[in-house]
Amino acid sequence: MSAAATAGAVRRRLDNDRWHFQHGPIDCIVAATGDAHAVSAAVERAWQRFQPLLAELVAELPLLRADLSAEPPPEPPRGAVARRMVAACRPHAADGRFITAMAAVAGSVAEELVVAFDDPRIARASVNNGGDIALRLRPGASFAIGVCADPLRGRFGTPLDGRFVVDAASPVRGIATSGWRGRSFSLGIADSVTILAPTASAADAAATIVANAVDVDDPGIVRAPASALRDDSDLADRLVTRAVPRLPAALVATALARGAAEARAQARAGRISGAVLSLQGSWQVVGDLAALAATVAVIEQELSC
Repeated sequence: MSAAATAGAVRRRLDNDRWHFQHGPIDCIVAATGDAHAVSAAVERAWQRFQPLLAELVAELPLLRADLSAEPPPEPPRGAVARRMVAACRPHAADGRFITAMAAVAGSVAEELVVAFDDPRIARASVNNGGDIALRLRPGASFAIGVCADPLRGRFGTPLDGRFVVDAASPVRGIATSGWRGRSFSLGIADSVTILAPTASAADAAATIVANAVDVDDPGIVRAPASALRDDSDLADRLVTRAVPRLPAALVATALARGAAEARAQARAGRISGAVLSLQGSWQVVGDLAALAATVAVIEQELSC
């Protein structure tokens, strides 16, 4: 491993069970419980894998920013994380919609790192990469997930809008959230769309697609070309959402219905297990997971307070 490939990567221990890995835009909270020696070894494996990841992705950025629905399609990338990104996004491109592999970058990085914790002595492990989470759960273990409509508000520890639990018996091993107020651009107006899926990369790609579908036309919605905001954006000149005014209830319902229809299509295709969609205090839940039904109850209780 070259010094140039790992320069700038830093880590620190947060508490007994959590570590912070950071390198440029990659910002991960790594958590694990179980046999102390096994956890320590797994954290070291994850750290060794983490250090060169940014350089690997940067080396293939032109391919990762290419439209996967284009003909002919871009050539396949070489890196393990880059290949995972493409694999997660290609089904959406096959549907004929614009998408680049960058739609799954955060979830794919988390998924790559959590592999280090495949050890029967580790009861539970998670890698949270900016809100996109990959899980490893042994029988009897579970993982609590908070839902926050406003990612900026949630970042500062204010009350959550809802919460639910994924246990080891669930097929869910990936959670991702997208929306116009998140750290990535969105074509839609969702405050947040949280996706549960079998993998973090699949959840990340689907969160992008479903959040884009939560949309309506209104003259008060401010949009701008992605290229005018970030000259290296994979979205090029596509209009991304910059501001959303208070909308009439009918428009909110229409936007959520469009997103929910897309989420149901993703579930029918076997790409996701469920979704929680939020826009201006209104919610839609898609999926038959008992945990999602519990989320609705918590959301309704907390919104009524």
